[in-house]
Amino acid sequence: MTLRLGVVLPTFNERKNLRGMVERLDAALAGVTWEVIVVDDNSPDGTADEARLIAQDDPRVRVIQRIGRRGLSSAAIEGMCATAAPVVAVMDADHQHDPALLPLMLAAIESGEHDLSYASRFAEGSSTEQWGRPDRVKASNLANRIANKVTGVELSDPMSGYFMLRAEVLRADAHRLSGVGFKILLDILATVDAPLRIKELPMNFAARADGESKLDRTVVFEFLIGLYDKWLGRIIPTRFALFGTVGALGVFVQLGVLWVMLHLVFGERFVYGNWSESTTFNVANTVAAVIAMTFNFVLNNELTYSDQRLRGLGPVLKGWAQFALTCSLGLLTNIGSAAALKSMGINDVVAVVAGIILGSVWNFALSNKFVWGKY
Repeated sequence: MTLRLGVVLPTFNERKNLRGMVERLDAALAGVTWEVIVVDDNSPDGTADEARLIAQDDPRVRVIQRIGRRGLSSAAIEGMCATAAPVVAVMDADHQHDPALLPLMLAAIESGEHDLSYASRFAEGSSTEQWGRPDRVKASNLANRIANKVTGVELSDPMSGYFMLRAEVLRADAHRLSGVGFKILLDILATVDAPLRIKELPMNFAARADGESKLDRTVVFEFLIGLYDKWLGRIIPTRFALFGTVGALGVFVQLGVLWVMLHLVFGERFVYGNWSESTTFNVANTVAAVIAMTFNFVLNNELTYSDQRLRGLGPVLKGWAQFALTCSLGLLTNIGSAAALKSMGINDVVAVVAGIILGSVWNFALSNKFVWGKY
């Protein structure tokens, strides 16, 4: 029988949920020739191994285990491009999305009347009561209003993670998708030029069957950078813009610490042995620069490189050491140029900011390569 549908399950720590989801897919898609592509971001709980065990008995199950990269949107894109099915669906493996909707979504696409069908949490007839997260419902409603402005498409739930479309539509614009953040449907709607005929289906959004949500404290940040990428990402690369934004925050940290060192620690008339005013400034600025560098590392690890985040005390300490090493020249440039400008009578703030700017490009280039990237 001809393959009709490919179902993509982006996963991270979903081992306990996976076998039950495949069983539900089998029941819901009776009479449909389908396959499921599990795209796993190298889950430490062994999700990819569990998928391979299931595949030994069920050849409809395929596995893509991604090493050294993470992200729901990029995983969904890889999975959708990997199937030979003419129609492809994306859904969660945590049982919040009901597989019983798949035949209705597939019928809408195969009828030729729609290019994309999706399940909405907020359409008439839908429910989020089982979800049990009224706070997230409010946040999702706000995000949906913003998303509709960005895409120019009025949908009740453009932030839905449960949708289906023709594979050829996806592949035609896959190279233009940003793969940033966690809402791939928003990415598709904002990228595809041709107007899409969309079928909306109400969904009873359930609670997770097992485990914890992967949408951590960076979820709002990832939504915002997704919007940024669609607006300005082609002008200023998103990663560089994020790194620069963190660096800008680091400016205030360094200036704040410098003020504390000069006025509260040392004091305006501080004299320590034979230290001159310039030596006092250099020591204070060095301390401030190191603290700001540590601040930048932590924030970049949590936000800028959230898809490659270093976890655990050992990796974080090693990453900090690598960050300090790769940024050492930038740090020396920062401190040295500030000291030179200070000796020329330049204002403290101007001297420090100039030093930061001179070291920023070097910091980004080597950090991107050696701390969160690969040699």
